[in-house]
Amino acid sequence: MSSIMEAETPALAPAHAQARHLARDADCDAFVRDVYAQYGPVLLRYATRLLDGDWHKAEDVLQETAARAWKHAPFLGSRSEHIRPWLFTVTRNLVIDHHRARQIRPLELMPVENLNASWDSTEGTITSHVVLEALRVLNEQQRSVIRLMYYLEFSVAQAAEHLGIPPGTVKSRAFYAVRALRKALEKQGVVQV
Repeated sequence: MSSIMEAETPALAPAHAQARHLARDADCDAFVRDVYAQYGPVLLRYATRLLDGDWHKAEDVLQETAARAWKHAPFLGSRSEHIRPWLFTVTRNLVIDHHRARQIRPLELMPVENLNASWDSTEGTITSHVVLEALRVLNEQQRSVIRLMYYLEFSVAQAAEHLGIPPGTVKSRAFYAVRALRKALEKQGVVQV
């Protein structure tokens, strides 16, 4: 009889371990959502300031900070008074790492003589005019999404918040707006099918 009990115990152990693991992951996910809600905007501004206004890199730093918070959620969750300083320290260290990496491998500068000087300001003006004409064909919703996402470089989430619509609607409008813009440019003979 004991051999039967011993045979059943190992089969149950992985199921319990998996349930504990899933519960821990759910707790970690909830913890990170709370961290984003409470500290996300402040950390993003802090990282942006440390990165001399590079908002896109600051978003990357915030995402990495959140990933590290998720990894350390069991430790941080029990020490709520230490979360804010820990997050700011991780953000600062990630920015320092970014600056060090740029110093080790700086951007390669090209002499002015080697630049392709074939771009003509007249060509750029004509292109801008053609695109503006094509944008006039679009409806106001489509123009708004294109302006936010492609000219102002808003993320889907930021555009959704700005417009007061769900992110999925922003994605859908952007898809159809770009498609309509392409058709308008095709009618003008600028883009070929």
